[in-house]
Amino acid sequence: MAFIRQFEEKVLELGQEGHVAGSVHLCLGQEAIPVGAMSVLEPTDKVFSTYRGHGWALACGADPLALMAEIAQRADGVNGGRAGSPMLSVPDVGFMGENSIIGAGLPIAAGVAMANQMQENGSVVLASLGDGAMNQGGTTEAMIFAAARNLPVIFACENNGWAEMTPTSATTRGEHLARRGQGLGIESHIVDGNDPVAVAEAVEKAAAVCRSGAGPVLLEFKTARLSGHYNKDIQHYRPAEDIEAAQAEDPLLRLRDLENIPAEDAQRIEQEVAEEMNSLAEKVRQMSAPPVGDVLEHLYAPELPALEHKPDAPSKDLAYGRAVNEALKDALKRREEVLVYGEDIAVAGGVFGVTRGLQKEFGEQRVFDTPIAETAILGSAVGAAIAGMKPVVEIMWADFVFVALDQIVNQASNVRYVNRSKIHAPMVIRMQQGVTPGSCAQHSQSVEAILSHVPGIKVGLPGTPQDAYAMTLAAIEDPDPVVLIEHRSMYQDTGKVALGGPSERVGGAALRRDGADVAIITWGPMVAAALEAAEQLSAQGIEASVLDLRWLRPLDDDAIEAVVARSGGRVIVAHQAFQTGGFGAEVSARITEKHFSELAGPVLRIGTPDVRMPSAPSLQEELLPNSADIVRAAQRLASHSFAGR
Repeated sequence: MAFIRQFEEKVLELGQEGHVAGSVHLCLGQEAIPVGAMSVLEPTDKVFSTYRGHGWALACGADPLALMAEIAQRADGVNGGRAGSPMLSVPDVGFMGENSIIGAGLPIAAGVAMANQMQENGSVVLASLGDGAMNQGGTTEAMIFAAARNLPVIFACENNGWAEMTPTSATTRGEHLARRGQGLGIESHIVDGNDPVAVAEAVEKAAAVCRSGAGPVLLEFKTARLSGHYNKDIQHYRPAEDIEAAQAEDPLLRLRDLENIPAEDAQRIEQEVAEEMNSLAEKVRQMSAPPVGDVLEHLYAPELPALEHKPDAPSKDLAYGRAVNEALKDALKRREEVLVYGEDIAVAGGVFGVTRGLQKEFGEQRVFDTPIAETAILGSAVGAAIAGMKPVVEIMWADFVFVALDQIVNQASNVRYVNRSKIHAPMVIRMQQGVTPGSCAQHSQSVEAILSHVPGIKVGLPGTPQDAYAMTLAAIEDPDPVVLIEHRSMYQDTGKVALGGPSERVGGAALRRDGADVAIITWGPMVAAALEAAEQLSAQGIEASVLDLRWLRPLDDDAIEAVVARSGGRVIVAHQAFQTGGFGAEVSARITEKHFSELAGPVLRIGTPDVRMPSAPSLQEELLPNSADIVRAAQRLASHSFAGR
């Protein structure tokens, strides 16, 4: 505990000297909790912490020099300077990392616990959180998810009485946060967090409950904060009597009393630790900043080898939705680590029946329903993927992903990069989007541009039944997080599908039609509209190429370059999403930047007008782009009659 105390004090000193950029959140006063907990947990158990987690990393066994170097953003830091203080991780010693998004680590911890349960390895996960995080929806979702599946996870609430700069009492009714766990049916206890022995006893009992299959457990550790919320916090908001009360609860003083440590022994220990801290700090001061040459590396896995060419498999007519089902079935048969879960996907097979029959064939452990809790669904998938499973999760409607977008944008996308590929999160997220008659503005959006904006994930939109099958399998075989966006209006569309296993890797556009007069670049439901327009144009003597991008991240720039050249620089980009900020703007910008000299005129974009989607089919029809819009745009290009020229 003295080691953690002086480590944090030395970090504060380095920050004051200018060796640490940004904010640092110290665990001064809370040292007894990680020390007590890790004294009874097993080496195979895992820990997730808040951004106030340096003590947890040290208690797990992290190299203190490399840890201090990371806090100072040095090349020799545990994450090479990519995490700094609030996101550092040391998976080699079971410390899976801090999280600078309050409450976000709990669903991920539940996912690792779920993997432990399925792998029957007897390991437990401990997820620490602050008292402020108890008010986060993701925290409650994680606990509900863990309770529903009896997961071996200990939720360790470090209640220091302050939610950042606001007293917990000002935002929370009731004296004990542990009662919330009881309300969720979770075994919950209140523990003196300043007493390392009490902490150890409570964690040991909680771990036994979890290993017996009766988890999860919530432990509320009453503790104190001896410093500000972060390193530059002068605590002007904090009453002096509160600071004095916290100092009176100092766990180091408590430990001396508990162990009857003589004053001279305590002084000797303090001196020995101080000498070591001085040595560590001096080494960190001399360390170099991270080299910039590899700043783009570890965002994705190295490119996978090309698949061996196989003779064409026999094909049969399948509906688009059924093709997805067949791909999931093939993956479940081949890879025992594949899990399929989400809301109503088991017996019902989802709103559109896409997963129907899978639970019956593969069992309730591999195909199962979840609570209506999108944050828990996505976060648990991140954790399960980190722990060696291959989760394929469904978000019922793409519009619903926004209530849990953090788990994609701030969590899944960062795992590989921050950890420099030591761990990664190979998960698949399926969702369906778009407009169908009667759908309302909360069930009609096209979200591909938002997701494609995020480095660290891959995004695909199958436009045919064959792609629905092949791209699903490609996503499952991929070592990175992949989002597949299906279009519900296409679920009953039929076409030839060659079954029989993976046929491609993630990435690559498809030229659906070749023509030299104009290029139509599109994806998803607009592929059919583009092909229909191309047939109409052909009857008018205008031959159009139709390029189906299929994958928006990674984007096939070579295919775009080829079709632009083939069409003489007459290009249309068509999608069903809103035009402003749609992914078509990205495609258009790339073409303009890279192939401006080849363009016969401006790239024309076709999309839905910037208006909320009404429910009435007649109003929807007025707004949605169609083949007639593409034909008119192509005619303008072919005649060189551009607006404003």
